[in-house]
Amino acid sequence: MNQWTDKLALISITLWVGGLWAVGYVAAPVLFYHLLDRQLAGMLAGEMFTIVAYIGMVCGVYLLLNRVMKFGGSALKQAFFWAGFVMLVLTLVGHFGIAVIIAKLKADALPLDVMHSVFADRFETWHGVASIAYAIQSLLGLVLVLKATR
Repeated sequence: MNQWTDKLALISITLWVGGLWAVGYVAAPVLFYHLLDRQLAGMLAGEMFTIVAYIGMVCGVYLLLNRVMKFGGSALKQAFFWAGFVMLVLTLVGHFGIAVIIAKLKADALPLDVMHSVFADRFETWHGVASIAYAIQSLLGLVLVLKATR
C-alpha cells in the first residue's frame, strides 16, 4: 500500500463513491426540498450528476487498469474488479444513454415543464430506471470501499 498508484486508487474510490453518495443522497434531495422551482432543482441536480459521471468514468478506468496491472489476470476473479466494471458500465449507460433520453423528453416538452406535458409518464419511467441504476452503483461503491485494500 506504499506505492503512489495504490494511494491514487484510494483517492479515486473516495472521489467516485463519495461523489455518488454526496450528490445522489445529500445534494439532490436538498435542492428539491428547498427550491420551489422544481425545474431549476432538476437542472442543478442534473449538472451535478454529469460531473459525478465524468469523475466516475476517469476513476473507473483508472481503478480497473490499476487492478489489472497489480494483479494481472487474477484481477478478473476479484469482486473489486467486477464491482468497478459494472459501476463503470452503469455510468456510461446512464450518462450517454438514459440521460440523453431524459434530456430529449425535457426538450420535447418545452415550453412546458416535462411533468406537465404528455411526456410525463415516459419521463417518470426513465427517471426511475436512472434511479435504480444509480442505487446499484451506490451499493457497488460500497464493495469498492470495503475491498479497496485487498
